[in-house]
Amino acid sequence: MQWLESSTQDSPSRGVESAEGEFEQPLKALKAPSSNIAPAILIDICELSRRAPKNYYPEPLEGEHGGLVATVRSPWDSSFAILTDSRKAPTIAGRRYMRSSHMPRAIRIHQYGGPEVLQYDEVDIDEPGPGEVRLRQKAIGINYIDTYQRTGLYKLPALPAVLGLEGAGEVTDVGANVTDLKVGDRVAYASCPGGYAEERLAPANRLVKLPDAIAYETGAAMMLQGMTVRYLLRETYKVGPETTLLFHAAAGGVGLMASQWAKALGATMIGTVSSKEKADLALASGCTHVIDYMSEDFVARVKEITDGKGCDVVYDSIGKDTFQGSLDCLKPKGLLVSFGNASGPVPPFELNMLKGSLFVTRPSLFAYTETREDLLTNANDLFQMVTTGKLKIAVNHTYPLKYAARAHQDLEARKTTGSIILTP
Repeated sequence: MQWLESSTQDSPSRGVESAEGEFEQPLKALKAPSSNIAPAILIDICELSRRAPKNYYPEPLEGEHGGLVATVRSPWDSSFAILTDSRKAPTIAGRRYMRSSHMPRAIRIHQYGGPEVLQYDEVDIDEPGPGEVRLRQKAIGINYIDTYQRTGLYKLPALPAVLGLEGAGEVTDVGANVTDLKVGDRVAYASCPGGYAEERLAPANRLVKLPDAIAYETGAAMMLQGMTVRYLLRETYKVGPETTLLFHAAAGGVGLMASQWAKALGATMIGTVSSKEKADLALASGCTHVIDYMSEDFVARVKEITDGKGCDVVYDSIGKDTFQGSLDCLKPKGLLVSFGNASGPVPPFELNMLKGSLFVTRPSLFAYTETREDLLTNANDLFQMVTTGKLKIAVNHTYPLKYAARAHQDLEARKTTGSIILTP
């Protein structure tokens, strides 16, 4: 697909036209000296690529003297191309700019439903607008909330929509008014819709720079879950050495991070799991006590472990199936933190169920990181826990992006432990 023609050597300031009309500024073409090749033209390829229609790129070619091209590199590698035959400049500088054979792909849903509604689609990526950056994603996190959005439990603003809230990648372009980030920066994010994609646009103020010591895969696996653990244990309830807490799904991605973080804080953590294998994993991560709720009554076991006193705080991401039991595990004036619905949403309940002056809260990560200051404080605490070795991120499952449906199936079937990522 030929989309533009360059100016020739004889008229270097002629405008450059595309299927979408003439560009505002002409392509710069200058004579360049050469001792052993034909008269050449120096093309400002960065400027050309910057003004090119989206999803187009300079075709990378290699050649020798007497060929059409001595060197043409992509704008990410070099700022120029040397053309060995000026008579061919319109062909090389123009017609070699072809539509990419690989348009970016993303996982989108066009309707709500099961894993089968996840489609691997080609997508157009616009240039970043004011306050935005463009990312080439290296890894993408999967979280249970993604399944809520896929099924429609959590309605999305519009369909089709790209799922995913978490990822890590490299900045490839920046829009106006972006001052904190530049091309080439390594970044990560959480609570930023549109993650299941090879490339994407993202608001710069929701991204944080990823330390060099943390791999992209780790960054993508830890941001949403790790920042969630941070606000749960440090803000929703300030956990310390005197705290006894119950944490459901202790072998999941959030649970394994919570086990380590709670241990670092000196707290007593009781975790629930669904198998012997998961029990061993939770204990190895720092969980003080583990209850297999498939074979044990977790309420009775909590009473036994705490000598009938109950817990200061219960963290419940299961929802409907464990809500009442979680309340029963609290000591007077205890707090139930309901932050997930793996078994379905908690149904309406009467306030008189909160016997013993109990408290219930339904927090969200966004509420705790809404301001830029709060976001950076949370992320920096998380990075410090990881880089000091107090928190190890278990990336136990990796799927290619196009197999996102299989990842959802395994997650919902409780076949996974630790964190799950997709790789473009």
